[in-house]
Amino acid sequence: MALVVRNCFVAKPGSAGTLAAKMKEAFAAAGVPKHRVLTDLTGDLNRVIVEFEVAGLGEAEATLRRYRESDAFKTVMAGYTDLWVSGTREMLRLL
Repeated sequence: MALVVRNCFVAKPGSAGTLAAKMKEAFAAAGVPKHRVLTDLTGDLNRVIVEFEVAGLGEAEATLRRYRESDAFKTVMAGYTDLWVSGTREMLRLL
């Protein structure tokens, strides 16, 4: 069962570009495979979404743990919580 893990953030006004750039750099530095960073064109304003694909729930947990424990990820993401007001995580099954 393949999954897409989607982390959705609503950035503070004027901060979406900075948050997206941090996410792009951090996920690459942490070596998260098959990831992409998206920003809104419609819907909620100032949205930044980071998605990555995994083979299943075990791999999702391992990937989330790996990026939380990565020194490179932590360095790039320092202060990122100042850039957003809310966030959610979704795990979607690929068919």
